[in-house]
Amino acid sequence: MKSVQEILEVAKNTILIEASALKQLLEQLKPDFAHLIIEILNLKGRVIITGVGKSAIIAQKIVATFNSTGTPAIFMHAADAIHGDLGIIQKDDLVLCLSKSGNTSEIKVLIPLLKQGKNKLACIVGDTTSYLAKQADYVIDASVKTEACPNNLAPTTSTTAQLALGDALAVCLLDCRAFTKEDFAKYHPGGALGKKLYLKVGDLSALNEKPQIGLTANIREVILEITKKRLGIVAVLDDEKLVGVITDGDLRRMMENYQSFESLKAADILSKNPKTIDANEMAVNALTLMKKHNITQLLVKRDKMYDGVVHLHDLLKEGII
Repeated sequence: MKSVQEILEVAKNTILIEASALKQLLEQLKPDFAHLIIEILNLKGRVIITGVGKSAIIAQKIVATFNSTGTPAIFMHAADAIHGDLGIIQKDDLVLCLSKSGNTSEIKVLIPLLKQGKNKLACIVGDTTSYLAKQADYVIDASVKTEACPNNLAPTTSTTAQLALGDALAVCLLDCRAFTKEDFAKYHPGGALGKKLYLKVGDLSALNEKPQIGLTANIREVILEITKKRLGIVAVLDDEKLVGVITDGDLRRMMENYQSFESLKAADILSKNPKTIDANEMAVNALTLMKKHNITQLLVKRDKMYDGVVHLHDLLKEGII
């Protein structure tokens, strides 16, 4: 049984081997990479990404990254392609093939069929002298000196190289398209990532009660309003103008500072200059403000008027934190 230290050494060595291979890719980038970017930018169709084995798995990840950053892409397994899936490819599509050797039997069967359709062919390949590389219009060199596997067999370093080059393609494409956060949000409407990009404070506060009282409200009314609206806070208004806030904490401090509460009014215990945020601000900005001031609620304003409350729990519920 290996010791903890020996296991960690193997892990570190794996990372170092792969990191070294990634650094080597910098020297292997050639003009074909940039020419492929230009070809895709001018493409009327989609990018069909294919491969077999572990390369097929990396191909699926690249497809997902392309689609999420504005480049239409479809995954096609090379083995399935020659058994009917070749119909996926349309006349304006470009095919990007991933392969370590570039000489697998599936690739050798597939390439002549692709050539018949006259589709442009690009490859991310580990052997630039291979059959695939010689047939491709654009060749991206993903060759590595060795796999991280101690037997130099299991695809490890080679698939990491393919993945990095796929990411490089995606990032170059989105950079050339000036792909913005707003564009990104269109492709990620669900989940925490999308919500950070499109969910606004007003979208959350509109779902909450709107606790509010006047300056002359007595302490009983203050406590009842905070309890009824269940947000731990109440806005204090004077002729519809926000003048302060009372929180659970203010009530506790009141009990420490006063022996009798019967004659007290909201005006006597409110906190002036409450922290507020505009309803049109992004919800993620509310989180930043809460963290900055170590608070759990913010009063929301719309057109400079009090419009409700956004609570830390609202952000938690949406998965923004």
